[in-house]
Parts: sequence; C-alpha cells; structure tokens
Amino acid sequence: MNTRKQILTLLEANRGQVISGTTIAQQLEISRNAVWKAVKELEKEGYKITAGTNRGYCLSESNDILSVQGMLPHLAKDQNSETIFVYDKLESTNKTAKERALSGAAHGTVIIANQQASGKGRFDRVFHSPADSGIYLSIVIDPKELNFSSQTLITVFAALCVCEAIEAISDKSPQIKWVNDIFSEEEKVCGISTEASVDFESGSVSWLVIGIGVNFTTPDTAFPQDSRNVVGSLFEKDPPTNRNHLAAEIINRVLSPIQQASEAEMLDQYRQRMFLLGKEVVVSKGSEQFEALAFDIDKSGQLVIKTSDGKLQALSSGEISIRKKQS
Repeated sequence: MNTRKQILTLLEANRGQVISGTTIAQQLEISRNAVWKAVKELEKEGYKITAGTNRGYCLSESNDILSVQGMLPHLAKDQNSETIFVYDKLESTNKTAKERALSGAAHGTVIIANQQASGKGRFDRVFHSPADSGIYLSIVIDPKELNFSSQTLITVFAALCVCEAIEAISDKSPQIKWVNDIFSEEEKVCGISTEASVDFESGSVSWLVIGIGVNFTTPDTAFPQDSRNVVGSLFEKDPPTNRNHLAAEIINRVLSPIQQASEAEMLDQYRQRMFLLGKEVVVSKGSEQFEALAFDIDKSGQLVIKTSDGKLQALSSGEISIRKKQS
C-alpha cells in the first residue's frame, strides 16, 4: 500500500476527528513532509480535508468518494479488502466482474464503480449510472459457497441482503418488487442483475455475478423523463452516512454465509417484503400481457400468480406491474 493509501486509511478510520501530522508520520514511519504531500494529492482527488498549523488533518464527515479505504471501517473482520476493486468509471461492473471470473477470480471478488458508461438491468435495459451519486457493484460468486437448492434463490438472497444493508445505515424500510427491484417510499432505488456461466460438459454453474445498482443520492434530473414517477433515490439530500458505508454493508451480507438463514426462513422474509403479494397485477411475458393476482412465492423464488380462470401459475421470468384501477 502506497503512502497516499496508508494516510487515507488513517483519515477514514478517524473520519471527523483531527489526527496530527506527527502522529501520522510516526505511525507510518515517514517524514512530515511526505504526509503533507500525500494530503495534497488526496485534496486534488476531491477529498475534503481540513488542516491547521499545530492541529493536524481531519477528513470531513461529508466526504463521499468511493474507496476501499473508506469501506475498511465498516467491513466485516473476515472480509478480504484486497479482493475489492474500486474504479472511477467502467463500461459495466458486471462486464468487468465476468471478465475477472473467466480469468479465475476468486469467490468474493468485488468490482465497484463510481460511474458506468453502459450499465444494464434485466432484459438488457439501460441502468442509468451517473457519477458521484450511486453505488454500482458486482460480486463474483462461487455457487458452492452459497449452496442454494435452486439458482433462482440467488436473486432472492441478494435482494434481502440489500434491504438489510439499507436498514443498517438508515431508518428506511425497503420493500421488494419481484423479482429484483428494491423500493423505498414507493420509488425504485435499486436494481439487481444476476448472470451465470454454465459449464458445457457438466451442465453445472461454474460462477455467478451478482450486479447491484443503488441510487444513493442520484438527482431526479439524471433519470429519463418517462421514468421519474417510478425511479428515485434512497436519499434526496443529507444522507445519514456515505456510499462507502452502504457498499460495505452490502458486501458483508452477501459474503457472510455464516449469517445466512435457512431457505424457508429466507423465503418468508422475502414474502414479508414483497409489496405486490395479494394485489391485482399486469403480467408481461414477451409480447403477451394479462391480468392476474400476485398470489405467493414458491420454494424456488418464483412468483405464483392466480389467473382469471382461477389457475395457479409459477413465473420464473417476466415483468409485473400494479393493475391500474378504472376511474
């Protein structure tokens, strides 16, 4: 770790508190001048650091630049920070994570970007990923590490992890719209995309990539006009914490299977957060659209609907929306 990263680690660990240049120099066994130069480099990168003669340096509480060093105070003790890679801009974190997986990246490799040029959601839809306001994160998963009876439960698991992470850093009560959208205060604030690679000979899944995109403080103007009545941000302004904190909480939950509930318990939690269960919905499958009742979630994480003729049908894919009432 270079001097700049070492100093950033100390400042993040003491965020909002003054730490003297002498203390930093002694801990890192470098000169005071080297400390000063590194702080100046950090300031050029956008870090808000106050400094005063005979006082020391203080990283502002409002600083919100994504970095591994910023996540360290919030990561679980057993989480390997060396497998977390943060970029200012990527085409897509899922794309980079898949490339790493194909090259043999270890389970738990995390790719994070401050901005995506071509972020994608389900059905190859554009996921708008402006700079400095969202968390765009992808995690390489070895399926054996999670050991679910059905691969479709991966998305269920990831959605619950995100909800729990949001609750850990705020007073929000997020809900889930099947299959992979997280809503807060009736607005979509997060989308989840899961991609897999299947071994041709064995037919087994060799690796998975869970992609998670969170609108943390993304302004309405960053979204297309026609989606602003549905899509929103977790926080409009003055968030209770920063993006590093939420990113770390998500990583902790996805990569801590020791805390994983049983599949039955997990599905019960998922049902409790599903705000469309028991409601009349419109189901879209390709060019087909029909009305149904969102009835239940089955043991594989599929949505069970009741059609107009009273029959139950399990959906493994498709899109659902609330049926608009006739005025």
